[in-house]
Amino acid sequence: MKLSVQTKAFAMLLSVGLVAGCSSTGDTMEDGAYGSDVAAIDQDGGSTVYGGTDGDGVSSSRLSEGERQAARQQAEQEALRNITTFYFDFDTSEIKQEARDVLVAHAQFLANNPRQNVRLEGHADERGTKEYNLALGERRANAVQRFLIVNGASRGQIETVSYGEEKPAVRGSSESAWAQNRRVELVFK
Repeated sequence: MKLSVQTKAFAMLLSVGLVAGCSSTGDTMEDGAYGSDVAAIDQDGGSTVYGGTDGDGVSSSRLSEGERQAARQQAEQEALRNITTFYFDFDTSEIKQEARDVLVAHAQFLANNPRQNVRLEGHADERGTKEYNLALGERRANAVQRFLIVNGASRGQIETVSYGEEKPAVRGSSESAWAQNRRVELVFK
């Protein structure tokens, strides 16, 4: 394998740049110094984040147990709301048990944010006729809509649409592909 002089020079220059970029600056930090705006753990075992010029920060050790619990619940609800796709078994529009807590979190979010809207997009796998799959996607979207309304969302916040088999998440004719295509997706607007 012959390499030109130009290629060799480029490789050498790249190597020198890599070594220079990975070397340390020689600066050392004093023991226990983490920088001016963050302390990892305070003396009471809570974490503190500082900001601004006054040196005051927010410390988890200053929160009451009730405030900590409320913050944990809010974080859990937000994490649940990151799940926006719900899967269905073959030829059914019954909401799976494992999806219910997540849908309750979405319903509560919609109830607490009346100006927020969501579109429920129903889908089906490729088996069955186009007409049947459109109707099945609609039944799935309507089932999720009813669940959200029963749990606090307003009917005016929700729009449903069925794509049937027209927008598959995964192409293929296997059980794995079909399972990923039998779904309802929540699209917040």
